[in-house]
Amino acid sequence: MSTDTALLNTPLNALHIELGARMVPFAGYSMPVQYPMGLMAEHHHTRAEAGLFDVSHMGQLRLVGPDAAAAFESLMPVDVIDLSVGKQRYGLLLTDEGTIIDDLMFVNRGTDIFIIVNGACKANDMAHIQARIGSRCQVIPMPERALLALQGPKAVNALARVVPGVEKLVFMTGSAYSWQGADLFITRSGYTGEDGFEISLGNAHVDAFARALLAQAEVKPIGLGARNSLRLEAGLCLYGNDIDTSTTPIEAGLNWAIQKVRRTGGLRAGGFPGAHIVLGQLDGTHALARKRVGLIAQERVPVREHVELQNTQGLKIGEVSSGLLGPSANVPVAMGYVDVASAALSTVVHAMVRGKAVPMTVSAMPFVPNRYYRG
Repeated sequence: MSTDTALLNTPLNALHIELGARMVPFAGYSMPVQYPMGLMAEHHHTRAEAGLFDVSHMGQLRLVGPDAAAAFESLMPVDVIDLSVGKQRYGLLLTDEGTIIDDLMFVNRGTDIFIIVNGACKANDMAHIQARIGSRCQVIPMPERALLALQGPKAVNALARVVPGVEKLVFMTGSAYSWQGADLFITRSGYTGEDGFEISLGNAHVDAFARALLAQAEVKPIGLGARNSLRLEAGLCLYGNDIDTSTTPIEAGLNWAIQKVRRTGGLRAGGFPGAHIVLGQLDGTHALARKRVGLIAQERVPVREHVELQNTQGLKIGEVSSGLLGPSANVPVAMGYVDVASAALSTVVHAMVRGKAVPMTVSAMPFVPNRYYRG
């Protein structure tokens, strides 16, 4: 959705204003970038306690029908058919050239497949899904639903007081709950690298539910700024920065998202858009030109997106896709794409920041250890 038209509000707009948020345009919505506590304090609070994020701009939809799993699997290089009821998985919608239309999360709920897509992509995603598989299953958008993310090591304590039983969930599982007459669907997942939950509920109930969470001692409201720094430290891609329709899953290092059954030699290998390119890159029969890598600066100079990367001989080898001074890592961290010859761990590259060569080391991700709850 373009930001050159009138901005939309989420159902929590009044609460954001009441809490003193600084609002900015994002994905066609007016969204809180930070609250009076400030980005750094919000980041550290989420790492230590629990942060509440309004992510209601994101798209929610359901696929319904006996052929829904097989139909959805035809759009992505992931295993949908074998996903157990109550389990969640990361997926990638691909173009016919094998590049990434969007990344998403989906849950097998037994009666349907519940999908969450990125806010800036949701209109195109839903149109794409409808056009490709709408004849095989019902594709049902859910604009009546809001979405919250509660993230951090104490998120489970706070949420379990409001919604008893959620503590039984483990990472990448979900279940239905109720709260004061509202139906909730909660997954134990998120995009910060911390333990946490994503909560889908009706627009009419989200303000009261958010206030109930904010009444818990551990919980503070968190904006888009800290959400970005948390996900970058966790080594997680942001659509539009680190992945888009110019990148394939293998270039992006998302090999782990392609299960064995969909790979060359697997029981249901291929059969998704761009399969010959993606599987060729995965099994080495199709050469890779570049790879996404993690980068840590050797000097305390923040390196932002679109900064050129050079090798030590001064030749351009790539570009930064996301970067900032990591509040928890306490060093400048970045992700970017470099040619394959420069992608090995410990390789030194130069980020050209305002004409100055800032040395950076190709490093493993995440930059801060993930703390998902796996039981």
